Amino acid sequence: MTDKELQRLRRSELLEILLSQQKQIESLKKELAEAKEQLEDRKLVMARSGSIAEAALKLNGIFEAAQRAADQYLFSIGATDLSKKNGSLTGFDANHVRAVKKEKSREGIRLMTERVKKADMPTLEQLQKEVDRVHYRRDFSRVLINTIYSLVVVAAIAVLVAVLLLPILRIYGHSMNDTLDEGDIVVSLKGSDFKTGDIIAFYYNNKILIKRVIGKAGDWVDIDQDGNVYVNGNLVDEPYLDDKAFGECNIELPYQVPESKVFVMGDNRSVSVDSRNTAVGCVAEEQIVGKVVYRLWPLKDFGKLK
Repeated sequence: MTDKELQRLRRSELLEILLSQQKQIESLKKELAEAKEQLEDRKLVMARSGSIAEAALKLNGIFEAAQRAADQYLFSIGATDLSKKNGSLTGFDANHVRAVKKEKSREGIRLMTERVKKADMPTLEQLQKEVDRVHYRRDFSRVLINTIYSLVVVAAIAVLVAVLLLPILRIYGHSMNDTLDEGDIVVSLKGSDFKTGDIIAFYYNNKILIKRVIGKAGDWVDIDQDGNVYVNGNLVDEPYLDDKAFGECNIELPYQVPESKVFVMGDNRSVSVDSRNTAVGCVAEEQIVGKVVYRLWPLKDFGKLK
């Protein structure tokens, strides 16, 4: 693998490669330990062999295994081939096994063992922990990013719904007492199909007012001195009122609602300034925010408005 390819690898990939190499090294260490143990017990091997030739062949296999293990290990950690420094351990057979310098083979294994001990390499457990930690951080980052993304999407949808379909409003003032009190939070529903008795929110001088619909375009509205309201000559049943009052009325009664407008009044008739007064007048359809349908706060009064 070239330097450029290594530079492109992520830390997790490098750690996984290192972990794989360390596992190979640990395996080679075990092989070396087994080879050393077999060399120490060579007398037993020869005693169990039927002849010197058979013992030599077995020793040859042990030396070859030790040589292969040593070369693979030293290659994996970037060291020089053992055969270049300590001479080849291969090529044994029954005819010249006695010519092999036993001390040289022992020295090779001893040097290799010392290099293994001195190598500044992390253990398998340390590497595994580091790989798990990197994977955890990567997975945690992904989950965090996905969670943030989901929250942003949900917030954006909530804002769009609140602005375009279900505006949420807070009540200020006392014109709708005792149906709505100051500080109440309500939700309105976009629409234009209103009837007498519906509560609507509408824009007025850069503010949003909330009143109750009394009459629509073309209706005749009349109010007597006791505060009784008539629409097209019929008395309006208003169970939502605590007290009736003529209020601040300066329009000529009976009054016909103009085209594309609605006549509105507050439930607190004695203090409400509404369509009875020319200061507010009737509400144009384009001013209407929507029909107020639910109270969200306070929780004790949560529910549909009537």
